[in-house]
Amino acid sequence: METLWFVLVSFMLTMYVLLDGFDLGAGIVHLYAAKSDSERRLILNAIGPVWDGNEVWILAAGGTLYFAFPLVYASSFSGFYLPLIMVLWLLMLRGLGIEFRHHIHNPLWRNFWDVVFSLSSAMLAIILGAALGNIIRGVPLSKDGYFFEPLWTTFTVVPESGILDWFTVILGLVSLFTLTVHGSSYVAMKTDGDVQIRSCAVAGKAWWGVLGTTLAAVVATFTLRPELLGNFTNHSLGFFFPLIALLGLSGIWYYFRRAQDTRMFLSSTLFILGMLGGTAFALYPILLTSSIDPSASLTIHNTAAQPYGLSVGLSWWIVGMVLVAGYFIYIYRSFRGKVVLPAEDSGY
Repeated sequence: METLWFVLVSFMLTMYVLLDGFDLGAGIVHLYAAKSDSERRLILNAIGPVWDGNEVWILAAGGTLYFAFPLVYASSFSGFYLPLIMVLWLLMLRGLGIEFRHHIHNPLWRNFWDVVFSLSSAMLAIILGAALGNIIRGVPLSKDGYFFEPLWTTFTVVPESGILDWFTVILGLVSLFTLTVHGSSYVAMKTDGDVQIRSCAVAGKAWWGVLGTTLAAVVATFTLRPELLGNFTNHSLGFFFPLIALLGLSGIWYYFRRAQDTRMFLSSTLFILGMLGGTAFALYPILLTSSIDPSASLTIHNTAAQPYGLSVGLSWWIVGMVLVAGYFIYIYRSFRGKVVLPAEDSGY
């Protein structure tokens, strides 16, 4: 049962990255792909009907983590207090940037909120990537199950390192470039004209960043933590995830060269699935690694809720996911196809 809930939590976090990831990517390219107010409204219309629903996945993932592995929730939310507050503020600023820009018909007002939307999207992508880097690298977790990390120390990977070091910065850049490709390919898929052309160009340039930072991240990960190869060597089926990631990465470039936006976006989705699936597979069964005492690491076995609660919760989780699936199928089918700019600025 613990393994099943590990898979479910990983699934929900992956869904957040896939769905809110293209929202973040659209924000990252917002200022470059769109040069005029009407073009920026076009990008906002592309994500407008779905962005707030996509963000719910991170709340649902946090709630699921609290239900299934309460000790991990308590430990991580206290140890990562500072970056979580930063994530909260950036999420709010993104929402404000989307909602406030059309309230006053003034170019300075609109430009200000466009910059807020774009910068907060880029910063959020970097912080989320750095957070994943902390989970992979390990944190100074003590026997009592708690830890504290400053924002940075010496930028070197040491047992008592800060949230930011050279390794987590690399993961932050992987996230930034990956979501830039993911978001720009989505915008290209949903728009026509100059916005589509510029978005495709951004995706092509960012692909090289994805390639370089991903290679650096893979080498750095298995250099710092070679034991993460254990699950792959013991269970060869795990190599399915790197293969999926490689196919996705190759597909992005292949379909970019052929200007096939939808397939480029699907390839980006495949790459993210492979990378996050491979990361979860490598970490299993550890949820939070202690960099100062491996025996203090939090696993699915020493942090899980009682078996009865997990079994009952599974029934309600299935009901909830059926409702969520119905909602998302309806909303994405209702707003499928290319976006059209309304005659008047009435929001998205």
